[in-house]
Amino acid sequence: MSRILIIRFSALGDVAMTIPVIYSLAVSYPMHEICILSRQQFKPLFEEMPGNVRFIGADLKGKHNGLSGLNRLYNELKTIKFDYIADFHSVLRSNYLRFRFLLKGKPTASIHKGRTEKKKLTRKKYKSLVPLESGFLRYQKVLEKLGFHFELHFESIFNDKQVDLSRINDYTGKKDEIKWLGIAPFAKHKGKIYPLELQEKVISHFANDKRIKVFLFGGGETEKNIVNKWVEKYPSIISLVGILNTSQELVLMSQLDIMFSMDSANMHLASLVNTRVVSLWGATHPYAGFMGWNQSTDHAIQVDLFCRPCSIYGQIPCYRKDYACLYQIAPEQVIQRIESTLFNL
Repeated sequence: MSRILIIRFSALGDVAMTIPVIYSLAVSYPMHEICILSRQQFKPLFEEMPGNVRFIGADLKGKHNGLSGLNRLYNELKTIKFDYIADFHSVLRSNYLRFRFLLKGKPTASIHKGRTEKKKLTRKKYKSLVPLESGFLRYQKVLEKLGFHFELHFESIFNDKQVDLSRINDYTGKKDEIKWLGIAPFAKHKGKIYPLELQEKVISHFANDKRIKVFLFGGGETEKNIVNKWVEKYPSIISLVGILNTSQELVLMSQLDIMFSMDSANMHLASLVNTRVVSLWGATHPYAGFMGWNQSTDHAIQVDLFCRPCSIYGQIPCYRKDYACLYQIAPEQVIQRIESTLFNL
């Protein structure tokens, strides 16, 4: 038996994108132990993985912080006796750990992030508007460099397991003939967030549709305050912001008929439980390779503008100052796309 260490510390969406690859590796090589090194808060993502997958939590703000902390982390990892090191992150922390293992003669490989082609995709003039390799394929290629060849076969983290709905019934009630719609209104950066005043029009429409039960997802106090105001105005919707933990959210997402999400971690979480996602893209673009697992660009809402995409992650302020990529998407367009997907119109 060999032991493979896979490193990916953050962010939540990127860690979620490792799941289909690690699952496929695990079922293709059941004789090997596969360890994923990430931040401790991401452990729930790996709870339903095959038995040869092990999670190792890093405390990057505590005992594993700084150079001394990384040395401590390396010494802890060294005792596990890994045979291969796969760096899915390629940042200072992971590069340092990989280098320490390389000095000990361990085979290592790191991700090719495709920075050059991403710059061509997002430059102001003469953009190269071609689809880039997906993050899933980039992760897979790291493992191929180490000699592990396999097909990507993944449907849901729950696979054929019976999902324990008792973990969410107190918050959701039992599902009947009513369609369940999840809405994840937020993202990390402004360039990826559909303007809240427009989102409220979408929420208002579905809150008044008796055929649909609406659940709102998000995190953080600012988001919670916004959502609570919406719940006061539209009492039929259910806010789960700050209520469910990650494991419970994944259970609920597996029961949704549709998730409406920004280009955000929630798009990826819903994808991991085989739920169809209607996604909205502003400053970013599906061509960058971050579409959710098995999601279709047919369900991606976006407008064609000469300036799109201007960013890979949505963090760059709009140089036009008007965020036309978001404001030019009418709420009616979003509503129509969700309804047509929800009711197969």
